[in-house]
Amino acid sequence: MSVAVRFAPSPTGLLHVGNIRLALVNWLFARKEGGSFLLRMDDTDEERSRPEYAEGIERDLRWLGLHWDRFERESDRYPRYDEATEALKAAGRLYPCYETPEELNLKRASLVSQGRPPIYDRAALRLTDADRARLEREGRKPHWRFKLEHSPVDWTDLVRGPVHFEGTALSDPVLIREDGRPLYTLTSVVDDADFAITHVIRGEDHVANTAVQIQIFEAMGAAVPAFAHLPLLTDAGGQGLSKRLGSLSIASLREEEGIEPMALASLLAKLGTSDAIEPRLTLDELVAEFDMGKIARGTPKFDPEELARLNARILHLLPFDRVRNDLAALGLEGADEAFWEAVRPNLSRLSEARDWWAVTHAPVAPLVEDPDFAARAAALLPAEPWDLSTWGAWTGAVKAETGRKGKDLFLPLRRALTGRDHGPELKNLLPLLGRERALKRLAGETA
Repeated sequence: MSVAVRFAPSPTGLLHVGNIRLALVNWLFARKEGGSFLLRMDDTDEERSRPEYAEGIERDLRWLGLHWDRFERESDRYPRYDEATEALKAAGRLYPCYETPEELNLKRASLVSQGRPPIYDRAALRLTDADRARLEREGRKPHWRFKLEHSPVDWTDLVRGPVHFEGTALSDPVLIREDGRPLYTLTSVVDDADFAITHVIRGEDHVANTAVQIQIFEAMGAAVPAFAHLPLLTDAGGQGLSKRLGSLSIASLREEEGIEPMALASLLAKLGTSDAIEPRLTLDELVAEFDMGKIARGTPKFDPEELARLNARILHLLPFDRVRNDLAALGLEGADEAFWEAVRPNLSRLSEARDWWAVTHAPVAPLVEDPDFAARAAALLPAEPWDLSTWGAWTGAVKAETGRKGKDLFLPLRRALTGRDHGPELKNLLPLLGRERALKRLAGETA
C-alpha cells in the first residue's frame, strides 16, 4: 500500500514551530517512503477560522519547501459528513443527548469531587421517545454522541510503542453539535478514510482522541491507519506553544528574525531525535537521513539561540546561486559572487549583507586616528587591478616601511577603510573597495 500522510491545521491562528515541525515530519516521512502529502484545512470551526490564517499556512509551508500533492478543505465536505452521520445513526452508534452545558459541567464536577473520572453516564440512552419529544417541545436541540464499545483499544504507536486504553475508561464523544455541525473527532476520521491516509502523524495531545477514533474507523468499516504521536515542543523555558498567542510563529521567524528556511528545517528535523543537529542545505538531505525510529519520547525544547547559531552556519555554507535573488530582493542589485564570498563568513542574518554592501559601495566616514600612518600606507597602495593577494602584498610593504605589526598595523587600516573595528577579511573586501575609494578613506574623506 502506498504511504499517504496529511497535515491538517486549523486556520485559527499563525503556525508556530511546533505546528510546522509536525508538517515537516509528515512530509519527510512521505518523501522517504515514496508516498503522498495532503494539506487539509480543518476549517469547520467557523467562529475562529480566518482566510488570512489559511493563506498564511500555505505561505509558511511553501517558504519551507513543503509542497503538497493534494489539497482539501473540510468546509467543502459538509454533505459527506452528513452522509457519514446518517450511516452511524442507522447503525445505532450515534445517539441524541439533551443536557445543557451547565448540566454537563455539574455532572463532571460531581464525578471529580468523588475522585471518579469525568465519563459521561449515558443518561441519554435511558430516555424514552416521550422524554425526547418533551425535551424538544421545550426547545432543546440534541447533540449527538458516539456510543463506544467497552472493549480494550490497542495499537502499536510508531513513536510511543504499544498503547492500551480500557474501553470503560473512555467517555462517549460528542460528534455532532446542537446546531448540526460535525466536530473534529468525526470529520478527521471521515477524511482520513476517504483520502486513504495510511499514517496519522500528530502530537501526543491526540493520544486519547486516537483511542476513540479507532472505534469510529471500525464503525464506518474503514481501514485503521497507523499512528505516530510526537512529543510536543516547548519553548526554552519549558512552556507550551500557542497559535493564538503567536508563540514563535513562522511568520515572525521569517519576516522579523530573518531566519533561513533550511536553518529551521535542519533544526526541527532533528530536534527530539538521537541525531546531532547539523546544518543541511537541502530537504533531500533531511529526507535521506529521516528515521521515525529516532524520535524520542522526551519533551524537546526549542531554543531560538540555537536556531540563530544554525542560521549563521547555514549562511556561511550557502553558494552564491542560492542567494542571488534574495540579495537582489534586499536591494543589492549589483551583488556578485565576489561580494558574497567576502561577506558571508560574517553574517548571522542575510539582511546584514546590506551593511557590508554599504561599506563597499556607499560613502563611509573613515576612522583615521593617525593621519601620518594612514598617509604613509596610502603611498604604498599598489596599482590596480587588485585580487585576493593585494592585501597581503600591501600590508607587507606597510609593515616594512613603518615597523608596525599585528593589531597596531591592521586595526588602523580596517578603521580607515571600513569605519569599523570588525568585519570580513580585508583581503576579500579590499578589491571590492577599489583604489580610488581606499585612497580617499585613508585621507580621512567620506567616500
